[in-house]
Amino acid sequence: MSDYGHELIFGSFTTPGNDDPDRTVGLAVLAEQVGLDLVTFQDHPYQPRFLDTWTLLSFVAARTHRVQLSANVTNLPLRPPAVLARSVASLDLLTDGRVALGLGAGAFWDAIEAMGGRRLTAGEGVRALEEGIEVIRQIWDAEARGGVRVDGEFHRVVGAKRGPAPAHAVPIWLGAYKPRMLALTGRRADGWLPSLGYLQPGDLAKGNAIIDDAARGAGRSPRDVRRLLNISGTFSTVGRGQLNGPAEQWARELADLALGDGVGTFKRQLLHYSNFY
Repeated sequence: MSDYGHELIFGSFTTPGNDDPDRTVGLAVLAEQVGLDLVTFQDHPYQPRFLDTWTLLSFVAARTHRVQLSANVTNLPLRPPAVLARSVASLDLLTDGRVALGLGAGAFWDAIEAMGGRRLTAGEGVRALEEGIEVIRQIWDAEARGGVRVDGEFHRVVGAKRGPAPAHAVPIWLGAYKPRMLALTGRRADGWLPSLGYLQPGDLAKGNAIIDDAARGAGRSPRDVRRLLNISGTFSTVGRGQLNGPAEQWARELADLALGDGVGTFKRQLLHYSNFY
């Protein structure tokens, strides 16, 4: 059992398609109306069939009043961390503290490189992400003395002014699957955010163990890291597999994920995509 004692949160994970912007925004508004806690959107800046995620989040923020908002997850290789930090803090101030920051090290490198981003190896991506987190946290630490200074291998900020501070302690959630990313999650992040469809049986337990060990090694409690999960599935009258069946089956399986694997936040995918680029 790996119950980390987090309050259960339910949300949506929406593809930001631009073929019908009203539907994309409408799904976010509906999520709030039906009582969900969180609205998230994919972030693939190289995809011309998608609305820009941070523009969309700002628009949705103005159309909602209660739900928390996040990219799921932000493509850091195409979003400079110092600028991203100010974007996040600004939206958090405008929404009175409703923003979270999902971050990813990057994937689909051909598309990232085509957009002007730097192609990185898996190890380089993890190191770049850790540097980016440091830049972001220093920008948000508006009361600290001196400017932001991170002289990294991939991100270099030399004396930038700090601020603004966000309206609340914005959590940073990492989309992580491999051991180095999971260890970084335990050391530096506030949440682990994988997608169930990319996991094999037992991967949640293995990931939790790596995160917990890394958190303890960094002087943190494993409870400092919320466990989030993107899910997809179908409601039907007959069970046909995991999260594919009647509501009672969904309730049992989600309870097992919460109590057995410590998942505290579930986000259901609402729209599907076929090709990224």
